[in-house]
Amino acid sequence: MKHYKQKIVTLGGGTGQFHLLSGLRELNENSLITAVAGNWDSGGSSGRLRSEIGVLPPGDIRRCILAMMPDQKQRMVAQRLFDDRLTDLTGPLKGHSFGNLLTARLDNIYKGQDRGIDAERELFGVKAKIMPISITNLQLMAETSKGNKIIGESNIDLRVKDKNYDKKDRIVRIYFDTRADVNLNVVSEIEQADKIVFSSGDLYTSILPHLLVDGVREAIARSKAKLIYILNLATKPGETDSYKASDFLKALSFYLDLPGRIDFMLVNDNHLDPEILEIYKEEGQNLVQVDGEKIKKMEPNLKIIKKPVSIYFRKEHLLRHDSIKLAEAILEI
Repeated sequence: MKHYKQKIVTLGGGTGQFHLLSGLRELNENSLITAVAGNWDSGGSSGRLRSEIGVLPPGDIRRCILAMMPDQKQRMVAQRLFDDRLTDLTGPLKGHSFGNLLTARLDNIYKGQDRGIDAERELFGVKAKIMPISITNLQLMAETSKGNKIIGESNIDLRVKDKNYDKKDRIVRIYFDTRADVNLNVVSEIEQADKIVFSSGDLYTSILPHLLVDGVREAIARSKAKLIYILNLATKPGETDSYKASDFLKALSFYLDLPGRIDFMLVNDNHLDPEILEIYKEEGQNLVQVDGEKIKKMEPNLKIIKKPVSIYFRKEHLLRHDSIKLAEAILEI
């Protein structure tokens, strides 16, 4: 495989950013990669740590660290350790992710999340830079078309499970409960980047919130980097029901508010068996349709790049981006 030396900044969260970083780790000089993670997670172990000991949520930081560990065997052991929920314990630690506890503890020892993250990078031999988009304690909020307010990232993420969920009551706005100041280290990385990549992921809870942070949009405007958006493979119930590619782009363009700044949209063009599509449809998900003509009218200078970048794991019934093919497509731009 060809080895690249490009200065790349990724913004995202969850499995989307994890798979992107996993491919970039193999194909690009690791020390030139900067993974920017969100810090508004309010659910599970991360949410508990926020309220119990006042640390920024460590979940996305932990995934980035794991994705960038240099050795495969090391990653396999670390993943089992990080994902351990301490279910055999009793008391306040039960149910916590060990990986989250490790990140939170290093934050406490080194008195500051950036220093704690750097210590964790040293511990696991991670050369890539990992940093939170902001060090402000943030609560993500959403407003729907019928005027309902949803408080907290996890409630937005899981709104489809609410007994009163109304599919027609779409999310129309997201915002933070307080001013979000950008991590100045992130600004520096964005300004010096060759490529800025928005990963795939939950649109309203993992991707767009980065653009709510004061200073991020301005840094992107100053940067000469190519701006690339990786389109989701499928829609998500409760967030992007019935969305086409133009709907994703419209939302991203609105919060970015820099007409013509998005250079490339990377979309998957793998053929998928009808039986796979039917299973996803039964679960309320559809493959994202690429309505190229509408996109062209919205962003005339944007180039749509179609590549076979998906992979289907039949045993787990999971449709995901193929990490290597995805990274290869990004680096070839």
